[in-house]
Amino acid sequence: MKATTLSALLPPPEHDSAVAGLWTRTTLMMRRQPAWLASLLPLLMTLFMGWLDEVTGWEVSLFIFYAIPIILAVWWSGSGAGLGIAAVAGAVWWLANETDHPYETQLGYAWALLNREFYFCVVVFAVMTVRNKQDADEARIRMLEERRQLEHDIVSVSEHEQQRIGRDLHDGLCQHLAAIGCAARVLAEDLQEQNVPAARDAVMIEDSIQQAVLEARNLAHGIFPVHVDRSGLAAALSDLARMTSRLTGVQIEVSEGIEAHLEDPEASMHLYRIAQEAVANAVRHGGASHIVISLALAGEVLELKIEDDGRGMAATQAAQVEGMGLRTMRYRSQALGASLQFLTPSSGGTRVLCRLPVQSQPDDHHAEK
Repeated sequence: MKATTLSALLPPPEHDSAVAGLWTRTTLMMRRQPAWLASLLPLLMTLFMGWLDEVTGWEVSLFIFYAIPIILAVWWSGSGAGLGIAAVAGAVWWLANETDHPYETQLGYAWALLNREFYFCVVVFAVMTVRNKQDADEARIRMLEERRQLEHDIVSVSEHEQQRIGRDLHDGLCQHLAAIGCAARVLAEDLQEQNVPAARDAVMIEDSIQQAVLEARNLAHGIFPVHVDRSGLAAALSDLARMTSRLTGVQIEVSEGIEAHLEDPEASMHLYRIAQEAVANAVRHGGASHIVISLALAGEVLELKIEDDGRGMAATQAAQVEGMGLRTMRYRSQALGASLQFLTPSSGGTRVLCRLPVQSQPDDHHAEK
């Protein structure tokens, strides 16, 4: 079996551009200010626009640029501030062009002002709509991020607690049972030497204790698969198949592929838990009698596949409507940046396929020479 050290290719974090980052920081800063203070810069820009409009005269129309301070006021302070700046912009435009406008009557000039105020109000409404949509999108993204963080915390706490229970079982209860088993063996030997009829009962007690030790160790290994960290994912999956097969009587095979040593122990643990849940589903809900676990490396993709000959995915899903198994599997695959598929082959049963992008470590090739 080829041993390969892999590192999971997690999705790269997204970074805003410098301009977008500056705009975001400025917006956050201005929205924390009082409305009058956040509207001060748009007001000064409006006055400057009026001065420039007066200097350039009627022939060079600048009225469309009055929208810039209005947009800033709405974006930073809301629709109220935007309407206020729009009113100021109309007045400034009136004063800037009052002496050289081409209208023969004041009524015509006032009608032109009304048209521009309508345009400014449309700008306010449009920007406010965009701002509300962006605020709603940001709130939804924050909710999703908080939910994702909560799911991560729940899984982490659950994993930590399982490991603690597994260690306590292995280092505490198993050791006590083993010591009791030794004492029972000594007692049985003494009773056999004395030719006492109770020696047979003592031997039965010792056998029962040894069986309890074995079951407790299997339970501890299922809760805390230490081999994931120490000996690679393939070894841990082999242990999973052996223990589950012994406890349930279901034939479980691990196909020979690669011995993958993922650098991140958490990634190995997620893949192990996905396989463990898929096997448990096949046994409990799918009624499978034969399960095959395979781990293969195809290019830069680590492929974990669990196939069974049970009743298929529809029956399994129906039995898991209220369960969290499938959701937890999907969460673990998303946390890894992997894809997870539940397929129903034409031959029957269920095929669970988890594909994780990985990168081989360059020093592995030297180690193999």
